[in-house]
Amino acid sequence: MRIKQQPEDFTVEELSPQPLGAGEYTWFTLKKRNLGTLEALHALAERWHVPFKRFGFAGLKDKHAVTTQVCSFKGVVKDFKERDMEIRVVGTSDIPVSLGSHRGNAFTIVVRDLEQAPQHKHVFINYFGEQRFSTNNAAIGKAIVKGDYAKAVELAIASGMALEPGSQGLAALKKLPLKLLRLFVHAYQSKLWNEVVREHELHGAIPEELPLVGFGSDTSDELVQEQLKNEGITPRSFVLKSFPELSEEGTTRNVHVHVTDLTLGPIQDDELNAGRKKIKVTFTLPPGSYATEIIRQLFSQAPQESA
Repeated sequence: MRIKQQPEDFTVEELSPQPLGAGEYTWFTLKKRNLGTLEALHALAERWHVPFKRFGFAGLKDKHAVTTQVCSFKGVVKDFKERDMEIRVVGTSDIPVSLGSHRGNAFTIVVRDLEQAPQHKHVFINYFGEQRFSTNNAAIGKAIVKGDYAKAVELAIASGMALEPGSQGLAALKKLPLKLLRLFVHAYQSKLWNEVVREHELHGAIPEELPLVGFGSDTSDELVQEQLKNEGITPRSFVLKSFPELSEEGTTRNVHVHVTDLTLGPIQDDELNAGRKKIKVTFTLPPGSYATEIIRQLFSQAPQESA
């Protein structure tokens, strides 16, 4: 099975709210190909000679894909188009686009290198997908939560982030956009959640919801307790006294996601993989659920291919 063999195989349309009238924030659609959300917005910031923090977005969209999402900019924006990126102004508002403000995402995905179609299903485990973690996101978040700011900076530099020359530790981190730093902490929370769910799968009993651990979390689940012990943290570790803006309160996450509009197209010859088949899959997911996980689980349910 292959996905994202070419960007056009994976298209995402964000289901976004409309701007709320006049205001200092310009809302625009960002259509991109083979670019991550942060990569595209950083490119715009550099092109326009403005701080990245003036941009707002509801979520990170896949890099190896063709995606459309609504973003905001504090100031005036004009329509713009180049080879792999296009923006179109949709209106203005007195508030920016913020993380989680969208209603979900609609996906059209071509799955390639198949022998046969999968079995249809509607209920999936709501794992966080690979785009949540990038290369070092969760590791940077862990270092922040544990107060190892030197390690966080080291990992950030290794991930290609430009930090102000001469700044170190906490001072260096505070030069990065707050929304980016929050993404690191969220990635660590997500990694912890995924690992606990996998442990529950191994034990054969999966609850309906589990804590996304932060301060104030209910950690009565034995596997959560074991995990936190292994990590050397407690829920209070997410209270960051030296960087209070990054303190994260705990919440819960549904372990399952129901996909009621999943459709499977006809199985067809795969022109990119000789002798194999392809199929088009469409569905819609709520915010915070990941299409790559739906595809992974959907096709793991297919009958065993012959050797």
